Amino acid sequence: MPTPPTRSPFRPTLTRRTLLQNLAVTAAAAAAPFPKAFAQAQYGGSNGQERGEMGRIAGAFRQQFSVPATSIAISRNGQFAYDQSVGMADRQHLTQVQQDSLFRVASLSKPITSVTIFTLLEQGKLNLTDKVFGPSAILGIKYGKPPYKQWVADITVDQLLTHTCGGWPNDANDPMMHNDGWDHTKLITETIANQPLTNQPGTHWAYSNFGYCILGRVIEQLSGQPYDAYVKANILAPCGISTMQIAANKESQRAPNEVVYYGQYSEDPYKLNVTRMDSHGGWIASSTELVQFLNHVAGAPNIPALLKPATIKIMTTPAPAYPPGDARYARGWMVRDNGAGNWWHSGSLPGTTTIMVRTSTGFCWAALANTRTQPSNEIDTAIDQMMWNMVGTVPSWNA
Repeated sequence: MPTPPTRSPFRPTLTRRTLLQNLAVTAAAAAAPFPKAFAQAQYGGSNGQERGEMGRIAGAFRQQFSVPATSIAISRNGQFAYDQSVGMADRQHLTQVQQDSLFRVASLSKPITSVTIFTLLEQGKLNLTDKVFGPSAILGIKYGKPPYKQWVADITVDQLLTHTCGGWPNDANDPMMHNDGWDHTKLITETIANQPLTNQPGTHWAYSNFGYCILGRVIEQLSGQPYDAYVKANILAPCGISTMQIAANKESQRAPNEVVYYGQYSEDPYKLNVTRMDSHGGWIASSTELVQFLNHVAGAPNIPALLKPATIKIMTTPAPAYPPGDARYARGWMVRDNGAGNWWHSGSLPGTTTIMVRTSTGFCWAALANTRTQPSNEIDTAIDQMMWNMVGTVPSWNA
């Protein structure tokens, strides 16, 4: 089951002391080799000693959490400054991970869905206040006719984006983790008919995979295309991304160059309907592609932005119902300083741990791993801290 965004999975705060304590456990880890491409000076301003230290930090993370493979990419001011993939993509066949290897990204899918929704807003195809269910709403009566359960007809697009629709949280009853044989239509129809909301929409924050599943259907309704086809053509292609796709469910159905996922503590990564998770947790990508996406969302030097500045401001404004704090959930992103600081999201599924971050200082990075441990918040926190510590090894970056 995905880990909800409580403290650490979505926290970009540098907890250096904690990280150093964690890394001390594995201080004897051998230094991981850095890619041949970095044997000579590259843009980014790091030297061989610094890149070697970055590799050692990643190697310590892999050893501490028994991670078969990690894939990491970092850009600075729109240019790649570091990319490294190390470990086993497939232990059985002794296949080494490559920089273009594809990983399940889990909830990193949510920012992709959010950006897609905001492109439709810029095109005038929706408003955030539009209702979702009902005869005059975006999805009409495709998923059942009124009368609905209490408050269902009140749900707006914005409340789905901000996880404030009033129910269907990421807990033991998460609709996305049950009835794997149902397609989207039956899952949504049965859920809104039989699983009541517990709060009036807009008044309570609760992380909802199901809410982002519904947003995928909103995109399909307004675009007239399947969710993945529209995203590929209108979001990913302009970023120069060509191999991202929705995951298959079984190991035998893996995409070309996709890693194998390894469960720990009896978790089975291949007992999930990941394909049905499309718009909330279904994408597979390389770390490089995710950084390309991050660079394009708001633009970078010589990189056009997918969204206008005014749209970015709305997307990164915290949800009013999210608890007060330094880091808050906005619309598909966790943010700091009301969007003027860092944006990020993490992802977690059996066999998958991921993080991607866009900083206010011009950095974008992504880190992917093909396992997770229990309790999952420990590895979630560690992969985030690993990345902050890695960029911190290059003083000239001023990260």
